Amino acid sequence: MMLVFWQTIMKPSFEILIISWLYYTIYLFIRGTRAQQVVNGMLVFIPIYILASYLQFQTLQWILSKIFAVAVIGFLIIFHPELRQGLANLGKRKLFVNPSSEEKIVRNIVNAACDLSSQKIGALIAVEQKIGLGDYIDTGVILDSEITPEMIRTIFMPNTPLHDGGLVISKSVMRAAGCIFPLSNRPLNIKTLGTRHRAGIGLSEETDAFVIVVSEETGLISIARQGRLMHNISELRLTELLTDIFIPKQKPSKWALWRK
Repeated sequence: MMLVFWQTIMKPSFEILIISWLYYTIYLFIRGTRAQQVVNGMLVFIPIYILASYLQFQTLQWILSKIFAVAVIGFLIIFHPELRQGLANLGKRKLFVNPSSEEKIVRNIVNAACDLSSQKIGALIAVEQKIGLGDYIDTGVILDSEITPEMIRTIFMPNTPLHDGGLVISKSVMRAAGCIFPLSNRPLNIKTLGTRHRAGIGLSEETDAFVIVVSEETGLISIARQGRLMHNISELRLTELLTDIFIPKQKPSKWALWRK
């Protein structure tokens, strides 16, 4: 009886869990890289292959099977650097998140932004969210460094090699600095807004990144999200917005709401 139960229920369940974990792991280390775009393109051929098999289009099925075989080898060769970087990032992932460490990250970013603001030193900081910023990370200098206010201030100090570009923060790590962000074509009504603000808006138009911009002329802190720019952000407001990103509040379940 136990053997039948294992073979019919437990064994398939374990196999499904393991396969799901493998697929999710692969997705994690290609997310935000150019390899993800290629994989998304290859997924288009899967329903075509299934349809060709169902309709018994043997020639089309044979061609697609050869494409898949060659694509796997080509994928590993062409995107070897991205896959290696993805595996390295995967090894850095923490199984358990310590809320105090996330609070420290928020505090370090806010302190750095406020210090730069008080000294009127321009800065452009992008916090990655659901849409990967791998293409923009590739345009800068890879850091993979811990987030500290000292490091952020050093990056944006005038006359340093990386101060003109953007800093990308991904998965609680400073991934790269000196990155090039797309400039927005949207007209800016305020004359004091410059290239950094256009770059922040441009990145927020193409991705869901949370972008912090410190003006070099006025020292004011602005936030770019979803193609919109919010001016003169206070320290308290910046802390609240970053806390929502790094320490999202868990929504109560429907059962909990019903019990109330």
